[in-house]
Amino acid sequence: MKNLKQTGAKAILKAEEKLDMLTFKLKRKLGMMQPLQIVPYRSYGTPNRLYVKGRVLKDKGIRHSEENDTLWENIMNMYRRFETDEVPNARVQLCLNNQTHEITTDTEGYFVLNLEPKIPLVLDDIWHEIELKLIDAPVELTEEVAATAHVLVPPPDAEYGIISDIDDTIMRTGATSLLESGRNILLNNAHTRIPFHGVSQFYKSLQLGRNGKRNNPFFYVSSSPWNNYDLLYHFLELNEIPQGPLLLRDFGIDETKLGHSDHMSHKYKEIENILITYPHLDFVLIGDSGQQDAAIYSEVVKKHPGRIMAIYIRDVNIEKHTRKVVGIADELKKGGGEVEMLLVKETAEAAKHAAGKGFIFVEEVEEVQKEVEIDEAGDK
Repeated sequence: MKNLKQTGAKAILKAEEKLDMLTFKLKRKLGMMQPLQIVPYRSYGTPNRLYVKGRVLKDKGIRHSEENDTLWENIMNMYRRFETDEVPNARVQLCLNNQTHEITTDTEGYFVLNLEPKIPLVLDDIWHEIELKLIDAPVELTEEVAATAHVLVPPPDAEYGIISDIDDTIMRTGATSLLESGRNILLNNAHTRIPFHGVSQFYKSLQLGRNGKRNNPFFYVSSSPWNNYDLLYHFLELNEIPQGPLLLRDFGIDETKLGHSDHMSHKYKEIENILITYPHLDFVLIGDSGQQDAAIYSEVVKKHPGRIMAIYIRDVNIEKHTRKVVGIADELKKGGGEVEMLLVKETAEAAKHAAGKGFIFVEEVEEVQKEVEIDEAGDK
């Protein structure tokens, strides 16, 4: 049965790739593949190894949203995000400290490179820039196509890292309801999407930690597709939520995903890669009860004992999901109780626990509560 599924998956993937290539050739012939753009994704690394990811696409003119954008503008921008024109077999040059590398995009236009600097990075900043340039493509280059990638490298004195989900953890999306989720995705932009009360201040408190240097790194692991990258990045920026690498999911067909729980496998894999990359850094995990975050985080605790400091799960108020999280939390307690999974309805509850554990300053709890009150007043 397993071999049959794998064979079917490979056949579907091959058919999709063939269709994508035929579509690309037709659009190129009709002159519909101009202009081009490089879309870099914020990623992470170490002084000796940087993980760089991005995509080469036709530039459809998607722009940052404005507060007065109309419903039609939101719908058209979302349509452009998902109706992508990928550029396969394009050559991208990466330059860091006068050291250049080249990488070729795959059939979906993605490129991924583990870049090893000849000289280890000087950690004078948490973010490091890599210049990207399109040097060849199966489409005529009529102008220079360039971009800048940003890679996070945690400093040696970071106290801990934070790995957070996005949908229904920091942003209200109604991910447990297909209708509500679809409406939010299609009709809202970065301005009109609403963060949970107090999230910005709580995350800033975690970033600040107890050393006061504000250098604890954030990583956002979500099942949202890469097509939503610009919207999510802008949302974090607008709401003053600490920036970090956004590790999203490929919206296309993948033979390794068919027949599996993609949400679970994607998130677990990304979290494990982060923990392996930073073996001397412990982590706080934040998610919600709407999907499988509690189960995924519990598995992380089992596979990486001693690495997780605490787990905060936002309750989405669906009884069957709440019961499931409570059961998983109880199992963690029975297993030795070294990691507490806290189910919270309000952000301030998580802040109080974090202060009690010594992760953040006690004074920050009051600041989180103040922001909660301001956010609630804004809703009214």
